[in-house]
Amino acid sequence: MTLTLALVQILNGLQFGLILFLIAAGLTLVFGVMDFINLAHGVQYMVGAYLVAAFTAMTGSFVAGLALALPAALIFGLVLEVLIFRHLYDRDHLDQVLATFGVIIFLNQAVKYVWGAAPLNVAIPDALSGAIEITDGMLYPVWRLVIIAVGLAVGLALYLVVNKTKLGMLVRAGASNAAMVSALGVNIRLLFTIVFGVGAMLAGFAGAMVAPILSVEPGMGDNVLILAFVVIVIGGIGSIRGAFIAALLIGLVDTLGRFFAPTLLKLLLDPSAASQTGRAIAPMLIYILMAAVLFFRPSGLFPSKQ
Repeated sequence: MTLTLALVQILNGLQFGLILFLIAAGLTLVFGVMDFINLAHGVQYMVGAYLVAAFTAMTGSFVAGLALALPAALIFGLVLEVLIFRHLYDRDHLDQVLATFGVIIFLNQAVKYVWGAAPLNVAIPDALSGAIEITDGMLYPVWRLVIIAVGLAVGLALYLVVNKTKLGMLVRAGASNAAMVSALGVNIRLLFTIVFGVGAMLAGFAGAMVAPILSVEPGMGDNVLILAFVVIVIGGIGSIRGAFIAALLIGLVDTLGRFFAPTLLKLLLDPSAASQTGRAIAPMLIYILMAAVLFFRPSGLFPSKQ
């Protein structure tokens, strides 16, 4: 039974890690290519969840809601970039942090005004609402497997775009030396806008995919933003491959740590103390992992070449 539960936790860790990757992929590109610290990236995840909830309620279909939410999240990200963020690119990081933190506060209050403070629920599509038997007597939700499959597909697509296309070559060059790319005649402002829009859409897509399994509520993007920054620090700023591997590591370490820490501590402590201590230690494991990676590789596992 323990091995079966461990398998379930591994799947949960993969699903969590791939959601983090969808969020962190755009963030690492924005930070790596544009040298722009966007604390408001988490609210784009929240907005994606609210958009799919609204469009699903409007159309009565999650698929139709998702099809409408993705371009809406892209447009929303581009509007933020044009109205606010592009005016901050030449400012120092402190100005960027303060301005984007203000955007977080404003948008968290805006969704409360539009949708209310009460959590919203999104129904899983009927065809994907069941569970499959992964081992004898152990069922696993189909929707979580869909999230894993979609996350892997998006990761593969991003890898191909970044490494096999002209646009990807420009993105990688911009991450290495944006000034030189601009001097060669590339419209670096348009490149920045494309990168920002794609990053916003990916974050919104992550929010849309988790909406059926989590409550959609104001501030839901704040905690994942912290984890997304941990992902790009471990993986290496500007690296899609690094973000993918780091997100999976964090997902597995966090999920398995919460599952195994109390069990392992029972070998040393009484059950009550082991459970309490394990719950306290488990959330720290990803930050211990980050500290260990930075000690041996200060630039992350797979930093972009600069």
